[in-house]
Amino acid sequence: MITEFTQLNLHPQLVQAVTEQGYESPTPIQAGVIPLLLEGRDIIGQAQTGTGKTAAFGLPLIHNLTSETTGVQALVVVPTRELALQVTNAIKEYGRFMDVRVLTVYGGAAYGPQLGQLRRGVDIVVGTPGRLLDLIKRDALQLGSVRTVVLDEADEMLSMGFIEDIETILAATPAERQTALFSATLPAEIRRLAERYMRNPQPVTIQREQVTVDTIEQRYYLVNPGDKVAALTRLFEMEDITSALIFVRTRADTGDLASELSSRGYPAEALSGELSQDARERTLNRFRQEQIQVLVATDVAARGLDIDNISHVFNYELPEDPEIYVHRIGRTGRAGKTGIAITLVSTRERRRLAHVEAFTRKKITRTPVPSEDEIRALREQKLLHKVSVWLNRGRCIREREMAEQLIAQGFDPLDIAAAALKVARSEEKQRPIYAVSEVIETRPRPEAPRAPRARVSAPAGTSRNGPFKGPEGFAREPGMVRLKLNAGRQHGLSPNEVVGVIASRADIPGHVIGKIRIQSNRAFVDVPQELVGQVLSRTRDAKICRQPMELEIA
Repeated sequence: MITEFTQLNLHPQLVQAVTEQGYESPTPIQAGVIPLLLEGRDIIGQAQTGTGKTAAFGLPLIHNLTSETTGVQALVVVPTRELALQVTNAIKEYGRFMDVRVLTVYGGAAYGPQLGQLRRGVDIVVGTPGRLLDLIKRDALQLGSVRTVVLDEADEMLSMGFIEDIETILAATPAERQTALFSATLPAEIRRLAERYMRNPQPVTIQREQVTVDTIEQRYYLVNPGDKVAALTRLFEMEDITSALIFVRTRADTGDLASELSSRGYPAEALSGELSQDARERTLNRFRQEQIQVLVATDVAARGLDIDNISHVFNYELPEDPEIYVHRIGRTGRAGKTGIAITLVSTRERRRLAHVEAFTRKKITRTPVPSEDEIRALREQKLLHKVSVWLNRGRCIREREMAEQLIAQGFDPLDIAAAALKVARSEEKQRPIYAVSEVIETRPRPEAPRAPRARVSAPAGTSRNGPFKGPEGFAREPGMVRLKLNAGRQHGLSPNEVVGVIASRADIPGHVIGKIRIQSNRAFVDVPQELVGQVLSRTRDAKICRQPMELEIA
């Protein structure tokens, strides 16, 4: 049984790097994967987020680098730019004593620096499928010397419509390469990919995390998507929070929500995969030392986070995978302490909540959002308690003298006390109680099974989800907004490309994108109403079918 990194036969510099980062022993996925990759075997790894997958493939990649090869020796393909940055930062940390040259490539970044670094030479390239394919087509990225390819979060890349791109990328690498595929689930399309492009892959499966967390109180609040920040600040008023971790979907959301909370009187900091290792550690140390009370993080950025005194975990949005929910809330209620897990749920997320309850086999308590009257009453109760404490201590000598001066000026003692309380409450103006609108509940419709996202063709007059209806081309689903795209069949546009570009640039899961209709010179696509702003703002500089992409509300 492998219990120490020294037993893995890694270069001493790699062992030094991981031990200096505080890792004492390999995780199960690392102990299972690293020896196989060092032997040159292909592997399929199944493990949930936060189990140490990056080190499981990153350490062997660095170990196997050779000075005899001048081109790119290893390629890591990931679904999002956030994960690409996170993986790159981790590999750089692991290889800091070995002069490893790592390049990150993803859509939206300038081509110039990436092309320049490729010309100077790199050992490992970490990137998203779209940008990797662009660089290959430009003949800027040569993969003829690649010895190992890693496909990380393959099931997420499948849901984003990237499978065909991945096959094109794999076809550009040597047939005798080593391939490592990591996926939380193994749907049929992923299995077919493995059968076609892998050589006798060895499975390494890590059992699911224990899902019964008895020390954690779980609650959810049903709110409209636009009211989530307001609901969150109301909960901050009512909860006895010592330290809180808030999970959001994307890197951009961490900064946006942290800024929004801070502007409303609740200081918070963002923890994203974009941070350097030093900046990440400084932020975490401030959190550990209770210099900051609230951290806003993505699942990727929170990997490896090991803090025992988190009192509250907030799910700003429910994750797609119930296992990720379990892993999130497991950050609280540690070391024999109790914890509280709170989830903000919109009506569109109720099915996802039902999946979580089925997976955990535990009903999550629905609780009403605190009212303005409840918040004001608690504020007054806390103030009176503070005043009572000081009255019982009898240590207000100078303040009593000041009160006597005011009485001598003719003011009534009760008026003086009331004015003092008024002054004490002045800071409440920095924390207004924001409105929360009523949620209109409708009975959810049965969810039709979705077709796989890859290898889908859409003939004229049809969408990915069935026939289009209505004079405008297709019926808009409840809760969805239709967007118009400036490309169509004559440009070679496919449904996969629509899903891939929007999902990767907007950092949203591909499966939330709704119906698509492709016409001769334009296309229409449905996206969830709460994501419209995010999609429009983050696709402004995107390209589709080799032309600037223009996306607008239809």
